[in-house]
Amino acid sequence: MSEYPKHYCGVFGIYGHPRAAELSYYGLYALQHRGQESAGIVSFDGERFHTHRGMGLVPQVFKGDAVGKLPGKAALGHTRYSTTGSSNLNNAQPMTVNCSKGQIAIAHNGNLTNAATLRDELENRGSIFQTSNDSEIILHLLAQPNSDGERSNLLRSIRKIQGAYSLTILTEKELVGIRDPHGFRPLSIGKVGDAYVLASETCAFDLIEAEFVRDVEPGEIVIIDESGLTSVQAFPEHKRRAFCIFEYVYFSRPDSVISNRNVYDVRVEMGRQLAKEYPIEADMVVPVPDSGNSAALGYSHESGMPFQMAFVRNHYVGRSFLQPSQLIRDFNVKVKLNLIKDVVKGKRVIVVDDSIVRGTTSKARVKNLKEAGAKEVHLLVSCSPHQNPCVYGIDFPDRSKLMAANNTLDEMAKYLDVDSLCFLSIDGMVKATGKSKDSFCLACYDGDYPIPYDPDVDKHIMEHRCRRVQSLSEALSQEKQQGRLL
Repeated sequence: MSEYPKHYCGVFGIYGHPRAAELSYYGLYALQHRGQESAGIVSFDGERFHTHRGMGLVPQVFKGDAVGKLPGKAALGHTRYSTTGSSNLNNAQPMTVNCSKGQIAIAHNGNLTNAATLRDELENRGSIFQTSNDSEIILHLLAQPNSDGERSNLLRSIRKIQGAYSLTILTEKELVGIRDPHGFRPLSIGKVGDAYVLASETCAFDLIEAEFVRDVEPGEIVIIDESGLTSVQAFPEHKRRAFCIFEYVYFSRPDSVISNRNVYDVRVEMGRQLAKEYPIEADMVVPVPDSGNSAALGYSHESGMPFQMAFVRNHYVGRSFLQPSQLIRDFNVKVKLNLIKDVVKGKRVIVVDDSIVRGTTSKARVKNLKEAGAKEVHLLVSCSPHQNPCVYGIDFPDRSKLMAANNTLDEMAKYLDVDSLCFLSIDGMVKATGKSKDSFCLACYDGDYPIPYDPDVDKHIMEHRCRRVQSLSEALSQEKQQGRLL
């Protein structure tokens, strides 16, 4: 696991545009920050699906004329970071299937909490899975035979899954967008000309000059076809709202708008709240680029303290490097952020970051500051300490990897070698959004999980599956030894 949490995924869908795949490419480019492991686009030309997927960043996957080979007026795109399912091409999305109901493609942002149970049920009924991705479970549910219409089957399938999900589904007739009833993940509706667009974030609309229409509501299914857009509420009964507040803190791009709040404005306000809660005397405020920039600016505005870009980010860092020798200390830190030593020498420095997970990178940065001659280093974080694992798709599932879950504030400050360490309170985070506390999922901070989750159930099912595979292997081996299997 890296020092910073990995993003979920980005989804993009468009219906009714003659250059659907091209706009999907640009949409995924804007959503690249949500996943850098794989990318893919599926288009529909009125008769069949055309698919291109690959490992890597969007421009690495779609080289040459790859986009030009995806004709049609409807398309579905996905950029992925693996939450459930390993990082390989087999798990890349969008995922497609050709079944009795025709061709279906799906792109999924989120994590299903009952994936193991559903997969076990489907396998016991004869379903054969090709991937380890929980998104394939949804495809199997959608492909199940039904006698009461496709719309009823869609509703029945969605009501079976639990967890965090924003889905885009492309069929031969329509583009469908679905958001889980708690609203963990963002999903927005846009329009470019007469074509409708679905995207994880509104920054994708800006790049293709699409007009923002509205957010998909929690529990809502939007269906886009030749007659326009229709809406169905899959969960009429009220469900607890649980939007992931970490979207505002870190995940979403600052130029996106979520629930009518600009992400940049929220982050600046989080910095202001930090200054109100922790009015530390220092000479300057320094952000950790790029995710700490907005909060540091807010702290500077509220405190009146100068804002200085003492860290310079290398924007041309690739996804892998040659292994550095011992001659270059802290290579992984320095190759991404380099310190302007003259700016901090002899100064009392407040460093603002958006989060601390393990603390290893933060420790290296503090060391660099002190070696450069910083008189004091105060580390302020624009969110609360991560105390609990996330089961809804963020890449810190193991409590043992969370620094704040295993150390007191004083112990963390001593490990990081800072003069003070301060985290924004939960109330301060929520206040910065301008929304009520019951609008959010705060489980990674306070342990209050909106959807119950029992890891022992998953463990039991996985052990059962392993025993079943082992028994089959032993039976085949025995038959081969007895000469009944060549």
